[in-house]
Amino acid sequence: MPKRKVFYSFYFDDDVMRVQQIRNMGVIEGDEPVSPNEWEKIQKKEGGVKKWIDDNMAQRSCVVVLVGENTASRPWVKYEIEKAWNDKKGLLGIYIHNLSCPKKTKATGSGTCKQGKNPFDDFTFTEDPNKGKKLSTVVKCHNPKSSDAYNDIKNNIGDWIEEAIEQRA
Repeated sequence: MPKRKVFYSFYFDDDVMRVQQIRNMGVIEGDEPVSPNEWEKIQKKEGGVKKWIDDNMAQRSCVVVLVGENTASRPWVKYEIEKAWNDKKGLLGIYIHNLSCPKKTKATGSGTCKQGKNPFDDFTFTEDPNKGKKLSTVVKCHNPKSSDAYNDIKNNIGDWIEEAIEQRA
């Protein structure tokens, strides 16, 4: 089976090192990271971040929200979730709080963080047949084994993505 092209949604400041681990697994094709200098340029342009998200998400079949401790509160993550759903893309979440982050290890000694809130809980359907239900009742947010989160993600992410794409088909 060919590797799916996905768009990763995450909170850069907190989780970029954890996300890089997932990119390096080589199981799927994800959006390439933007260099800090390029990201600065994108942010300075009026509408630059929105355009970058729209352009990059257009070429992807699935959006994978990588959920750290503060991901659910991030405005661009919320935008990416809403856009993915409205564009009928596969959509899923993966909790990444149990992946070790070298940056956090220096600060806290453990490298992990608290499990974040399910970002799909913040969206409610406004139309039947799911009117009033939360998006989290339809979109899965996978919680890998705390004892071996890395290998659990590596061994299952491909199937999780296929399931999310099939759900939207």
